[in-house]
Amino acid sequence: MLIAENLVKVFPGVRALDGASLRIAPGSVHALLGENGAGKSTLIKVLTGVHKPDSGTLSIDGRPVTLDSPHAAVRAGVGVVHQERNLVPEFSVGENIVLRQLPAKGGLLDRAAVRAEARRCLDLLELDLDPDRKVRGLPVSQLQLIEVAKALSMDSGVLLLDEPTTASTPSEVERLFDVIRRLRDSGTAILFVSHKLEEVYALCDTVTVLRDGVSVLESVPLAELDRTDLISAMVGRAHEAVSLPDRPAAEPEPVLQLDGVSTAMGHKDISLSLHRGEVLGLYGLVGAGRSELAKALLGFSKITAGDLRVRAESVRIPTVREALQRHRIGYVPEDRKEEGLFLDQPVARNIAVTVWNRIQRKIGGVPAKRERALAADHVQRLGIRLSSTGQLAGQLSGGNQQKVSLAKWLAADTEILIIDEPTVGIDVRTKAAFHELIWQLAADGHAVLLITSDLVEMVTLADRIIVMRAFGVCGEVVNTHSYEPMSREVMGLIHADA
Repeated sequence: MLIAENLVKVFPGVRALDGASLRIAPGSVHALLGENGAGKSTLIKVLTGVHKPDSGTLSIDGRPVTLDSPHAAVRAGVGVVHQERNLVPEFSVGENIVLRQLPAKGGLLDRAAVRAEARRCLDLLELDLDPDRKVRGLPVSQLQLIEVAKALSMDSGVLLLDEPTTASTPSEVERLFDVIRRLRDSGTAILFVSHKLEEVYALCDTVTVLRDGVSVLESVPLAELDRTDLISAMVGRAHEAVSLPDRPAAEPEPVLQLDGVSTAMGHKDISLSLHRGEVLGLYGLVGAGRSELAKALLGFSKITAGDLRVRAESVRIPTVREALQRHRIGYVPEDRKEEGLFLDQPVARNIAVTVWNRIQRKIGGVPAKRERALAADHVQRLGIRLSSTGQLAGQLSGGNQQKVSLAKWLAADTEILIIDEPTVGIDVRTKAAFHELIWQLAADGHAVLLITSDLVEMVTLADRIIVMRAFGVCGEVVNTHSYEPMSREVMGLIHADA
């Protein structure tokens, strides 16, 4: 039995866990549910020693434990299969399975012991794989089971499965479920994190629902709850509406249109339209394919079927440069530090980089004076707080970094803006200012494609919401900006039986 009681974990500006509790019994499969941002990932990280809770207690088999590192969690018998696989492609199946506890003999890797331990774990899963085969090239279903075998090799009495079926086919899912049921029947305590309610009802015995870091349902028998009960528990948080002014109606002709688009990333038959003066939302849970779709539009992956039109012209966009310079499309990425900014460069350079081709001299490169003048206008427009435009972008707060990431696209006079997770990691006040800014961009005539995992943010800003699941569109909602009915409709589409 793993028991977590009143766990609290606070990050700067965010109370990720606020008294979360759950009990996972041996020989059971326990579902952990909640919206994006509810605290599920933080709770998993606490249970696996990645984060240390600020308060609260953990016990396993009646004994208090301190899981202050992943190694401590392994020693306590807690294994985890993350949504994103953590396998070394050039290592063998066996080496990946025993990676945390490599057997040695005479100072060298004991390959016979590797094969024997890997064979033991693979046999438990009824998986006929050669332990000496390299992992690279194996199908997703087998990779997922190798992750489970890794956990078994560490004698995990508690197994945490975080969205294990995101990239799996129905047949692969059923095979994994057979494995999970066998582990359950052998006495393993299993925590199953999923957004797919049909899977939860097919597999789980009990459920805990997190909302805003709190266990609103704690270790309740699943048989006592129907689908409506679970959705209500997940989305039932009170929401204080943000008052935003009226905007002019969007123009009737779309500036961006997808008809039956499929991509090399796995999207199938995606159709949507975006209009000037509109905020169109893309909402979906983990693995829905929202950000991947946005990147496919910009040439990061190939569009394999269907029609992409920009201002009624059928196009294929090979690069971000062409998206910007020919089609006036800008992209504010989710990961501003890795994809959105040059952190070791001045703010002025970060803002001007999209228009270097316009402000550079024929000889001598880009004048710093022109960069500073251009940046100053957008610093004032967006209210970016800094000491000077010569300050390094990496020295700014998260909210001001995000404004710089947006400013460079406004400087390039973009018409279509794809904004991915605009307020992740920024404080409440800055978030409200960003909402007002996005609203004003649409009022000024921009066409905004908004991707956010925050359903409150989506209901606040979007005019229409395209709901995605498993790299496809499962519905469209005309937004009334009333949180309770909108959240129920959106979540109902996501959790509807396929």
